[in-house]
Amino acid sequence: MSLKPSRTLTFKCKACAKPVTVYLQKVSACSHIHPYQGICSCGQVLLHATGQKNIVDSYLASGGTGWSHHH
Repeated sequence: MSLKPSRTLTFKCKACAKPVTVYLQKVSACSHIHPYQGICSCGQVLLHATGQKNIVDSYLASGGTGWSHHH
């Protein structure tokens, strides 16, 4: 039995400390990564992901643009 990732998570913005809701970007059967992205009202983009460390690190380093995970 696998746990489904939450569709939204909330974090504090690193730039202004306001709460930022990040949204699950893709729902798939892949358990390697669950990427999240959100934009603070101050304009700061916030990325978050859960899953395999090397894949999560790759996603976070990409800045969220042009990143994809293939099997």
